[in-house]
Amino acid sequence: MPYRNPLTVKKLRTPPPAETGLESNYLRALGEKQTPVAVKLLGGEVFRGWIEYYDQNMIRLTRTDAPNLFIFKHEILYIAEEGNGRGRL
Repeated sequence: MPYRNPLTVKKLRTPPPAETGLESNYLRALGEKQTPVAVKLLGGEVFRGWIEYYDQNMIRLTRTDAPNLFIFKHEILYIAEEGNGRGRL
């Protein structure tokens, strides 16, 4: 049996979890506070509103002056909070 130097043996790391729950916590907080957000899609379109509902595959963006949208998450480039402080508590 060969001798293994403990300094040269690499520890096997467990892979990171596929789902940490942070995304759902963040979306829940945005929805509860009705925080205004800008959603940019992969195609370059930007929609503004607040997130009323979300699930594993999509979000519902509620807008005041336009129809509400159901947006698939795989089409979203990013979601940015609007900094105008108009969120409802």
